[in-house]
Amino acid sequence: MIKISGLKKEYKNVKALKGINIHVKKGEIFSLLGPNGAGKTTTIRIITGLTRKDAGEVFIDNIDIFKFPEKGKKLIGLIPQSINLDVDLTVKENLLIHGLLYSMTLKNIKKTGRELLKYVGLYHRKDSRVKTLSGGMRRRVLIARALLHSPSVLFLDEPTVGLDPNIRRKIWWLIKKIQEKGTTIFLTTHYIEEAEFLSDRVAFLDEGRIVKYDTPENLMKSLGEWAVDFMDDEEFKTLFFKNKEEIKDVLSEQHNKIHIRRVNLEDAFITYTGKRVGND
Repeated sequence: MIKISGLKKEYKNVKALKGINIHVKKGEIFSLLGPNGAGKTTTIRIITGLTRKDAGEVFIDNIDIFKFPEKGKKLIGLIPQSINLDVDLTVKENLLIHGLLYSMTLKNIKKTGRELLKYVGLYHRKDSRVKTLSGGMRRRVLIARALLHSPSVLFLDEPTVGLDPNIRRKIWWLIKKIQEKGTTIFLTTHYIEEAEFLSDRVAFLDEGRIVKYDTPENLMKSLGEWAVDFMDDEEFKTLFFKNKEEIKDVLSEQHNKIHIRRVNLEDAFITYTGKRVGND
């Protein structure tokens, strides 16, 4: 559904993207993970036509979005990192403006808008001004607006940033419901557990390059099944093991307190990039 080849972007001698290649399958949830400044938002902005590329190609459903931008944008729904709704308008009015920009009929806007607001659990607030809504509700309005014109691909740039854990998980299940309807989803996030829960495949982006690209399960299995955290000479360390039998040797040698747990996606990210998600 999405094919990115040799994508490059430079800002004032800073190479934000250094020729990245990504292939997203139809109907999957794909996550792009990386620390601050890795190039995640730049990638989404280029794909959605908000920023010019320096080199490379992007095809969405076999359409070259740079040669045919109008056709490409009709296939795309975007949920940006910032809340860019008109807060002085009602929820219904925000959807109306979006639908008109996509040349939808008033009848279709009303019908689809009603269905989507019920879908995201906000139909009862359709006449409320956006300024009166909570952060989580505003995120759900963004999702409804992005889906209004029935896009084939939904781009989510940090969709749950700033939300409390309970609201974040509600958004997760909503994203899963959207995928079940056949929509391809391209996600960037700082929350590693979010990517682990949602994604069919993930790519680790660091300093403008893709350093690893696979399913969450395969990335974690590449390290082992179990992790042992401990302090060694005031330095925090983690060792990985295929099974608990291998841990016994470490237990006998380590006198400091240790913590045994399952390997997670953050372990894989740190291993392959040497950094934590969200760090500068």
